[in-house]
Amino acid sequence: MRILTVSDRVESVLSDREAPSRFPGVELILSCGDLPPEYLSSLRGIFGVPLYYVLGNHDIRYESTRPLGCTDLHAKLVRFQGIRLLGLEGSRWYNGGPQQYSEREMKRIIWGLRPKLWIGKGLDIILTHAPPRHIHDEEDQCHQGFRSFRWLVDKYSPRYFIHGHTHALFTDPSERITTLNQTKVINSYGYFIFDIEPGSMAQ
Repeated sequence: MRILTVSDRVESVLSDREAPSRFPGVELILSCGDLPPEYLSSLRGIFGVPLYYVLGNHDIRYESTRPLGCTDLHAKLVRFQGIRLLGLEGSRWYNGGPQQYSEREMKRIIWGLRPKLWIGKGLDIILTHAPPRHIHDEEDQCHQGFRSFRWLVDKYSPRYFIHGHTHALFTDPSERITTLNQTKVINSYGYFIFDIEPGSMAQ
């Protein structure tokens, strides 16, 4: 399965009717947040495939303007064509705005998901806005990652952990990726495309 991930920056190369031929084979879109809801609606319509998203700390219009045909994945475990997905929205608390969580609050959310994770027999992809602590994060309060995300990776060994939030420009796709144990942690800033097979190691 070919997956397109997007985050934090609107990409014109994805926003016209030629995009599906420019990026053939996309079967699923995952959004890591801080994007206009209209952009997600547009991607869903242009590519004609399911789109799951989590909210970023700047996504303040989603209460009144939901992206059409898209699914909020926050605190949900879903299975799509054999791929097990978990989503967690938001950033570390820094000024009391929307989608901001203390470490304790995020840990409580994750702890509440453990029965579903046990029933679902693990994870293939974790989709978040913020990164794990000390992986692609920064030291200011807003951009620090969550320690509880590191616990999730250690406990469930997902094949991919996809995040946004930390802005960076990459000259090569490999610069986005850090391997943590068996998990590839990917900064999805802008967009990234990868292939994964259900029930086997990613290709």
